[in-house]
Amino acid sequence: MLNGFINVNKEKGMSSAFVVTKLKRILRNKGIAFDKIGHTGTLDPDGEGVLPIAVGKATRLFDYLLDKKKVYYTEFIFGKETDTLDESGKLVAECDKIPSETEIQSIIPSLEGEVDQIPPLFSAKSVDGRRAYDLAREGIKFELKAKRITIYQIKYVGRVDEAFAFEVTCSGGTYIRSIARDMALALGTKGYMRYIKRIQSGQFSIDTAYTLGELENIDIAQNIIKMESLLKEFPRFDAPKGTERLLDNGVRMHLSVPDGMFAIYIDGELTWMAERNAEDKRIDFKARLK
Repeated sequence: MLNGFINVNKEKGMSSAFVVTKLKRILRNKGIAFDKIGHTGTLDPDGEGVLPIAVGKATRLFDYLLDKKKVYYTEFIFGKETDTLDESGKLVAECDKIPSETEIQSIIPSLEGEVDQIPPLFSAKSVDGRRAYDLAREGIKFELKAKRITIYQIKYVGRVDEAFAFEVTCSGGTYIRSIARDMALALGTKGYMRYIKRIQSGQFSIDTAYTLGELENIDIAQNIIKMESLLKEFPRFDAPKGTERLLDNGVRMHLSVPDGMFAIYIDGELTWMAERNAEDKRIDFKARLK
């Protein structure tokens, strides 16, 4: 049974769900057995780049990987705004103000740091059990709550014909389209995102990502990214041999580990993700990985 991560280089025009469905078919055609599969964070259909796919027991690690830093290459258009805040939407506003490179660089620091970001109306956010983009398409009025995110850095790259290019490093859950909107507002103009490519998602880099076409022609089982390689940043505890059943049955044991999340290995094999509570020092077993 296959367990681990596949680093997919998603192409423009594909939804994240389509990539998962297509990858299922590729694995089955290769005769590779697996049970669960899913992506670790949606990338818009018009977006390209890194889309990590978890297979098997690796899907149990979603909660520990979702909030990792992301890096995007993106291009903004100023002087125009679309309803979706990207190139696929309808033009809803225009103005004559096209900022200079100096103006752009001067306001970038005000957009960095911890900010309360309002998601685009055309997004997958849930509103009373419905997707925001469905409500927006139907013309239903609603508001989305701001979410606290972190923008670590916005690096201005230069002009690409009429667009302005940036490299954005941010926390998970950040909408680059919203940055285009907020940057335009700070510059006294309108704006939308013309292009986006995710070049880094946590430890997953575009340099080691495969397109679906490439995955059809390689040995996926030999190129799977093992769970252990992504958990190196967490403390490791090697439990004594023979304790696996005790741990599975919830027997309390004294483990000499620091507070917070850590990985438990038994006989050299990754077995659990667990957490030591800082207050009562209790060990909570979060995910069985063997």
